[in-house]
Amino acid sequence: MMEKAKRPERISAKIGPSILNADLSKLHEESVKLVSCGADYLHLDVMDGHFVPNITIGHPVVKCLASKMKNVFFETHMMVSNPDQWIEDMSQSHVDQYTFHVEASKDVKTTCRKVRESGMKVGIALKPGTPTKSVEEYIDIADMILIMTVEPGFGGQKFMDPMMAKVKWLRENYPTLDIEVDGGVGPSTIKACAEAGANMIVSGTAIISAPNQKTVMNEMRECVQSYIDKRQSTQGS
Repeated sequence: MMEKAKRPERISAKIGPSILNADLSKLHEESVKLVSCGADYLHLDVMDGHFVPNITIGHPVVKCLASKMKNVFFETHMMVSNPDQWIEDMSQSHVDQYTFHVEASKDVKTTCRKVRESGMKVGIALKPGTPTKSVEEYIDIADMILIMTVEPGFGGQKFMDPMMAKVKWLRENYPTLDIEVDGGVGPSTIKACAEAGANMIVSGTAIISAPNQKTVMNEMRECVQSYIDKRQSTQGS
């Protein structure tokens, strides 16, 4: 029987830029810049052309990047049709968290166990059309739940506000769970994410294209943290 994931006593706001919209010919340079501007972690989108129609980077690129940035927390968002296939490769590439889609796994508990045994944290992602109840039985063995706020596979899509109902339900029922949102998240939508209860924020275009990446990340982090503090203050009173 797989052990439950260890939850922190308190959650915190974390900003994880997605490099999908970065200049991939300067991947290392762009990644170093993001971290120096305050990124808490880097979110790497891995697409196989099957689960989603696009193809992006694979484990050889991830390994090269991670080997040059050893103190950075790397999360791979595995938009792939067979998530079990890439666990060992990503683990050996120094990935810290392996986030796979519940829709793609044939046996979610087994996938979670394999990820944990490989030394990585477990993230479970949901497409917009997938109900939250589909992951309810796995929440205790996952480190994080990712609520997609766009359809996976393409950058620059419009934020889906109705997905905040999923985030709100998760936060109300799991106060110390890491809840991530990904897709169309930026200064104009961060308040909705923070208010609903997300604490891990993936943002691509809004950060990558910003004249001042540090300012954008700081503003989003402060917004999210203010709602976390408010919520925890209310719970403690």
